[in-house]
Amino acid sequence: ANAPSYGASLYDGKTVTVVVGYKPGGGYDRYARLVAKYLPKYIPGNPGAIVQNMPGASSVIAANHLYSVAKPDGLTIGTFNNATVVAQLIKVEGVRFHLTKFAWLGSAASDAVILTVRSDLSYKTADDLRKVKQFVIGTTGPGSSTHDFPALLEEFAGFDFKLVSGYSSSADVMLALERKEVDGRAGSYDSIKPFIDRGLVRPIIRNRTSAPGIEKLAVDENLATSQKGKLIMAVNAVPTQIYRPFVAPPGTAKDAIKILRDAFANTLKDKELLAEAEKGKITVDYVSPEDALKVVAEVLGQPPDIVQTLA
Repeated sequence: ANAPSYGASLYDGKTVTVVVGYKPGGGYDRYARLVAKYLPKYIPGNPGAIVQNMPGASSVIAANHLYSVAKPDGLTIGTFNNATVVAQLIKVEGVRFHLTKFAWLGSAASDAVILTVRSDLSYKTADDLRKVKQFVIGTTGPGSSTHDFPALLEEFAGFDFKLVSGYSSSADVMLALERKEVDGRAGSYDSIKPFIDRGLVRPIIRNRTSAPGIEKLAVDENLATSQKGKLIMAVNAVPTQIYRPFVAPPGTAKDAIKILRDAFANTLKDKELLAEAEKGKITVDYVSPEDALKVVAEVLGQPPDIVQTLA
C-alpha cells in the first residue's frame, strides 16, 4: 500500500516529459504521442504528460540526452530509433550512451522492415529491381531502417541504389515519393502500410520479421550473395523485435521505475488506446523490459568480425 501513496506524492501536480528523437509526424512521434496521452491514467497522482521532439542524428541526440542530461527523477522517459543498438555496437560517432544501462520500460511494438517502390514504376519483384541502375531511395540518414536496410541490400545482394539522405523524417520521404523526386522508400511496415493501402507504393523485399500481408515477399537474407551478408542482415533484423523502445534515464529511482513500468504495460493494454491505434493503423505489441534487454544484449554481443563489417 506504500507504493501508490509514494507514487502519488512523486507525481501529483507534476508533468511527465516524453522525449522523441524525431520531429512531429513520423512513426516514433506517433507512438510517443499515443503513450503520452494514456500513460498518466495509470500513474498514481495523475500527472500531466507532454511530448518533447528532439530530432537529429537518427535520434542519437535524443538517446544521449536521455542518458546523461535528463534527470533520473521519474519525470522523463523517451523513445529513439531501435537501430541505435546497432549504432552503439559499431561505435557510431556521437554515441555517448550505453543501452543496457537505461531503465527500460519495454517496447510498444515489433515490426517488419520493408523496401517499397513507387506504384507507377513497373518493378514487381526483387529480380526486377536488381536490374535497375541507380534506383533512387529517399532516407532519413544512416542509423535508421530507411537507410540501413537498402544500404545492406546494395552491399551484400547486388542492388544498385542511389541513397538520398537529406530528409529529416519519414513523412518528408513520402512527400518526395509523391513528388516523384525519389523512386523508393524503406522502413517500418507499419508506417508505410497506409501508403501501400492507398496505392502510392508497393512492397518488394522484407526482413525476417513478417506480418500479415507481406509473408510472401522476398527476404533480404535470402537475397544476400555471401554468408557474411546473411549474418549481418540477421543482426540488423534483431532490433526490429523492439521497434519502438521506451526507456527512462539510467539511475532512475527504483520506486519510480516500478511505477513507470507498470504504467507503460497497462497503457499498451488500454482498450481506448488500442482502438485509437487501430483507427490510426498503428500496431501495438507490448514487449517487457526484460525481453527488450535480451534483444539489446543479443545485438551488443556480436563477434568483432561482424562488428567490423557492419561498420
